[in-house]
Amino acid sequence: MATKKNDGFDQQLVRDLAGILNDTNLTEIEVELGDLKVRVSRQAQAVHAIAAPAPFQVAAPAVNSVPAAAAPAAAAVDTSKNAVPSPMVGTAYLAPSPDAKPFVEVGAKVKEGQTLLIIEAMKTMNQIPSPRSGTVTAILIEDAQPVEYGMPLVVIE
Repeated sequence: MATKKNDGFDQQLVRDLAGILNDTNLTEIEVELGDLKVRVSRQAQAVHAIAAPAPFQVAAPAVNSVPAAAAPAAAAVDTSKNAVPSPMVGTAYLAPSPDAKPFVEVGAKVKEGQTLLIIEAMKTMNQIPSPRSGTVTAILIEDAQPVEYGMPLVVIE
């Protein structure tokens, strides 16, 4: 497969980095090759009526940005005050093991301190407790999904 170059710049590298962003749910990736430094990032956006992919920005010499793949439509959820944010970067799991039932489901009543999910970070399983008692009205992530610090995970009303 031939790689297009524009004034010595490898455009396939940008496409590959954009693919890595989509595959890993990262918001930014940066690569430095000698004196060439390429950063591809996706702007964070709030969830409104439908979640749409954010455009990529490239910090490199005059290169067209690479569009993100279409994201699945999501229902509007007000996560402003009742969402439980991720306290760390890692992989979130909704159940203690693949064949076990989830810690919580939508509509479940939870008590303060009850485990909502676990996040694996640096090969350590971290239980994420409920910060308050209430009813789970939305689970904003899928099982085994990568999460970032501050990302809303669960909504408790």
